[in-house]
Amino acid sequence: MAPERCQGCGARAAQLDLCPACTADLPWNLQCCPRCAQPLPVRALCRRCQRRLPAWDDAFAPFELRNEVQRGVLGLKYSAAFAQARTLGGLMAAQLAQRAAPLPQLMVPVPLPRRRLYRRGYNQALEIARALQRTLAIELDAHAAYLLRTPPDQIGQSAAQRRRNLRGAFAFRRRLDGLHVALVDDVMTTGATLDALARAARQAGARHIEAWALARAP
Repeated sequence: MAPERCQGCGARAAQLDLCPACTADLPWNLQCCPRCAQPLPVRALCRRCQRRLPAWDDAFAPFELRNEVQRGVLGLKYSAAFAQARTLGGLMAAQLAQRAAPLPQLMVPVPLPRRRLYRRGYNQALEIARALQRTLAIELDAHAAYLLRTPPDQIGQSAAQRRRNLRGAFAFRRRLDGLHVALVDDVMTTGATLDALARAARQAGARHIEAWALARAP
């Protein structure tokens, strides 16, 4: 069998389709707000979270949305590049597996509007959650959350407009009483989508809520 080659440079890959050098060169989100994962010069609560805390308790986004990660996210989202979910999701899972804090008991991907899911044929947030589950022993429920209505397009909207558009948009089919839950998405931009889903999770009884995204938009 031929050796696996790095997706970045073509050299032999040590793991997850990337060689150590290309893995190190990824835009890791090493210093960020502990509450929303916004990249910052130092690890501290960002100004937005100082003004208004999100509905979740903790956030994790291992990468900044730029360079190879941005191309990988776009490839997954629009071109069914599932290898990107396996590679980047695997690196994300490796980071989560090393943390000292307990892992959640349940992962819930952000649901797509039915029309968009039908057109695309898959949910990129679910593909990332599946990549995480290969490493992390966490229950994944792809159907726990659903949309009560289809929100308008969020592109170009401010954080406040996005929050208004998504207010009351999500619900859960099951009770989450006392559970530690991770909500999974591909990208966190303003956090409005995950915030709205977190509010629905809280109403369903979730005890502790984490917002996980593959990448954080700076």
